[in-house]
Amino acid sequence: MLVGYARVSKTDDQDPGLQRRALKAAGCNRIAEERASGGRWGRPELHRLLGELDEGDIVVVWNLDRLTRSLKDMLLILEKIEAAGAGFRY
Repeated sequence: MLVGYARVSKTDDQDPGLQRRALKAAGCNRIAEERASGGRWGRPELHRLLGELDEGDIVVVWNLDRLTRSLKDMLLILEKIEAAGAGFRY
């Protein structure tokens, strides 16, 4: 299953609609949306998504900076995805 993750900044008046439409067009069956800073690890929707991954799932993001702004966090997230037997694409 393709699982999308959309994030907009907490402080801006951003609309996740563009990301949501792009993720649906990419074939995502489920999309987790979050309003939080990309530089923070405290993102409950991301943690829920990572905890619910099944083997063979693919996590999809519209752009890498929507997932995180930190290389260290990116590697941690990718390790969690791999440990679940899932994949990743953007």
